[in-house]
Amino acid sequence: MEDSRLVIGAATDPGPVREQNEDAVYHSTVPGTPSGDLLILAIADGMGGYQRGEVASEMAIETLKERFSTVDTDDVVLMLRQAFNQANERIYSNGSAEGEHNMMGTTLVAGIVRGMDIAIGNVGDSRAYLVRANSLTQITNDHSLVAEQVAMGAMTEAEARDSQHKNIITRALGHRPRVQADIYEITLLPDDRLLFSTDGLHDYVEEEEVVDLLLNLQPEDAAREMVTRAINAGSTDNVTALCVWAAPISVLEAATAQLPVQRQGRSNALVTALVLAGLVIFIAIVGYILLAM
Repeated sequence: MEDSRLVIGAATDPGPVREQNEDAVYHSTVPGTPSGDLLILAIADGMGGYQRGEVASEMAIETLKERFSTVDTDDVVLMLRQAFNQANERIYSNGSAEGEHNMMGTTLVAGIVRGMDIAIGNVGDSRAYLVRANSLTQITNDHSLVAEQVAMGAMTEAEARDSQHKNIITRALGHRPRVQADIYEITLLPDDRLLFSTDGLHDYVEEEEVVDLLLNLQPEDAAREMVTRAINAGSTDNVTALCVWAAPISVLEAATAQLPVQRQGRSNALVTALVLAGLVIFIAIVGYILLAM
């Protein structure tokens, strides 16, 4: 199988209504296990009173970073579960444990990549998607009232998207003393794409658009364009996208190999233009001298 290199891009925006951006996004490589370094991918969507959602989402990301700052086991899934549990305990003790008036919480979807294997943890209704062979698959399951209704057959997906209860979360970090994160494990293939998104994005950008953007734009450009489209489609929430491309090495090498040729072409064109300009000036000067004689 051909080797791949992960190319990452992210974008976030408070949206047209909210003063604060309670979404948080993070990606970084950290020294890992004997099996290789680890790549951390994460987004969180905070909720709570004034600025409390912002605190909760940042706290979740910081706890995740701290847990993986020291890799003391080869079991990535165990570390991921520990990170979710530690984040939940920290947010709860700083918020909900002091009463409903101080309640805060956050979603968190986080991926830990080692080689081409990724373990994804999720609590809440932020999502992870996979695009493979031009097809979009939602990896995570939402922890929301409408998602549970759809799973029981009491509501269609179309009804869920339009429901006034779609923002009711049934599981979040910080709302209860303990939380159970869902964990998913997949192996990425060359040319796979990943999208991590908050509901301010995936509730407003159609799946066909997501596939088109991920397949035809670089991850950074795709993330920015998705955020822009969500806002233009009427999203009033914070909007965040984290995009990943498992770029085949041969594709990257081919793109890099073309750069010197393009630069040389531009350089040759510039030299030609300067020569022609000099020739025109010389002819003009000679003509002026002849006319003056």
